[in-house]
Amino acid sequence: MDADSLQSLALPDEKKAWFVHDRFGMFVHWGLYALPARHEWVKSREELDDTDYQKYFDHFDPDLYDPREWARRAKAAGMKYVVLTTKHHEGFCLWDTKATDFKVTNTPYGKDLLRPFVDAFRAEGLRIGFYYSLIDWHHPDFTVDPRHPQRNHPDAAKINEGRDMQRYASFMREQVRELLTEFGRIDIMWFDFSYPQWKLGELVGKGHRDWESEKLVRLVRELAPDIIINNRLDLAGLQPDIVTPEQYMPRTWPKRDGRRVVWEACQTLSGSWGYHRDEDTWKSTEQLVQMLVGTVAIGGNLLMNVGPTARGTLDHRAISALTAYEEWMALHERSIVGCTQSDFTAPPDCRLTQNGDRLYIHLFNWPYRHLHFDALAGKIEYAQFLHDASEVTWLRPSANTLWTNTQFPVAENELTFVLPVRCPKVVVPVIEVKLKAGSDAGIQD
Repeated sequence: MDADSLQSLALPDEKKAWFVHDRFGMFVHWGLYALPARHEWVKSREELDDTDYQKYFDHFDPDLYDPREWARRAKAAGMKYVVLTTKHHEGFCLWDTKATDFKVTNTPYGKDLLRPFVDAFRAEGLRIGFYYSLIDWHHPDFTVDPRHPQRNHPDAAKINEGRDMQRYASFMREQVRELLTEFGRIDIMWFDFSYPQWKLGELVGKGHRDWESEKLVRLVRELAPDIIINNRLDLAGLQPDIVTPEQYMPRTWPKRDGRRVVWEACQTLSGSWGYHRDEDTWKSTEQLVQMLVGTVAIGGNLLMNVGPTARGTLDHRAISALTAYEEWMALHERSIVGCTQSDFTAPPDCRLTQNGDRLYIHLFNWPYRHLHFDALAGKIEYAQFLHDASEVTWLRPSANTLWTNTQFPVAENELTFVLPVRCPKVVVPVIEVKLKAGSDAGIQD
């Protein structure tokens, strides 16, 4: 496929407008790895073979699974879309696929998990995304490579004899066809991931030739013309619909060929994607909210992950984190949804978002009484705290005398907000500024 033909498969910007507007989504990593509960890469990290891993398949029975509860919590947290791991690297499938027996309907649970999930989240008004792993450590045609569980097996080369990545690529297309034809409209196809640069002895990583990525993208576009496809298929000639930095916060709005891209940071509540019972690196309430604000402040979306337990529940730490988002977003959603980066430079310890003539100042560190923001001088119609709509005033210029309290003159080109001494009882306070007509040049497209 030539470069022009490949680029024709990119989604036009207007088809991504809903995604840019919504800003906040839930990622769900769930699979057999919830049983060992010590990282979703446990099969690779501990170099387990299929026989070692079989016990998790034999005992998978999420009897408390209630996707309606997950969906209610996602909506309450202000999330507008969801992406679920239909198949992760272990190869286990959450739906009744016809392409493999390594699926949930053959476990003790015995029922499809994906259909009720889709129905529950749709009922709450969230858009649906499917994560699908390009990697598959269970499939008999997937060759041993530098990240495969059998990479250090003395007979790794022999294991690869007879394995056929073309057959595997055909298998993937068969499964993607199922996902995009059996569950109604799907809004995001989240593939994961390519690694041609990885090497281990004679073993090399996999990229677009292994996945037959061009055929895969063409199939997705045929089945779902308006779907968003991420950037992990190793297709240099295709401008991705979204760019997806993982566990990383960019410094500025990411660009490709000098142009800003539509992007989404995917992050975890803790350090792992799957349920990890003993992990002790869970982010604080302040970190969680600041990550959301900081992402939107440089033009991005946040896809925040939960890892359900093997019984199908969200554990108390995940619920606490989602509740933190719920409490903050209940009062501050309009500083996130529909907003983007502003051209105004933020004062120290602040982050800015903007939606037309509404500028939102997020205070990460509470100052003592005064916040200087001279770029807004002469441009403000009104200002208020977003959490309670209480007025926020600012010092007025005085032509000939010193201002009574400060004993410093306030010039026409200066602006200082007057704040309470004590920080309001919200995690990240927000000042909503209504700009005067003609003063909204600070918004970024």
